[in-house]
Amino acid sequence: MQVLCCEDDFECWRDQARQLLRQDIAPHAVVWEDRDHRQLFASEPLPASTPMAGPTAQATRIPARLLDELKRAAQYRVSGRWNLLYRVLWRVAMGERQAMLAGDRDGSELQRRIKSVSREAHHLHAFVRFHPVMGRGGLDYVAWHEPAHDILASASLHFAERLGRQRWLIVSSRDAVWYDGETLHHRQPCPADWAALAESVRDNADPLWQTYYSSIFNPARLNSKVMQGHMPLRFWAGLPEGRVIPALMSRARAGAQKDGQAEAVASKSGKVIRSAAYAKDDSFAGAKPDAKRPD
Repeated sequence: MQVLCCEDDFECWRDQARQLLRQDIAPHAVVWEDRDHRQLFASEPLPASTPMAGPTAQATRIPARLLDELKRAAQYRVSGRWNLLYRVLWRVAMGERQAMLAGDRDGSELQRRIKSVSREAHHLHAFVRFHPVMGRGGLDYVAWHEPAHDILASASLHFAERLGRQRWLIVSSRDAVWYDGETLHHRQPCPADWAALAESVRDNADPLWQTYYSSIFNPARLNSKVMQGHMPLRFWAGLPEGRVIPALMSRARAGAQKDGQAEAVASKSGKVIRSAAYAKDDSFAGAKPDAKRPD
């Protein structure tokens, strides 16, 4: 059994996998140790390439689609992630093209990981909150985000396309990305000075953002299960609005759901439009639109 380590780097793993294929080494004869647990095993260098006599001795052609899917699935953070990728690669090289399809046992797991990675990239785009730090460290904005998978490097270009030449930094506990206005730089692990800068703004309550979110919060449409499905609880601690969401939900359950507006907005003078559920309540049939519900 060969024990390898690719430092959770796809390019390194691809070079290792290519050499293993050339040597006709089957998946059961090799294992990749996780970067976070590499002290438990002694990784071995790959032996020098030797001529092959097996079925993969002929030139192996790997579909470009598979390489792309393997690269995306490699971002899924789980113990033994690289072993599945090599097993799928090996099977496809052996002619089992179904190994990359959702109907196959390995292919199903591969596609599940790709979907999870895509969803985590969406979470990055939706839940990063930049804080202005004009003049500090040559940056304009800094954010702290804790993704479940290794998507920071690939998914952060989304912001480069939208913030123009602004210079920004996104930090996590594992890595960080810095955009200098032209080029995106990825560092793993995150440099200590980058982490210190991000930590200094991490607890910024950002009252302006909290006021905005409180104003657009619609208590009449509150559905806790759906809300947590779109905005998982693990992100709340890092979001400015995360500090006011529990109070908004509590007030909604306590009666604010009768108004399709934030409490501060509904209390202002003007015509009050009740929610559909309130309008159908027989006990208040015929009440004027601006009438107050009795205690």
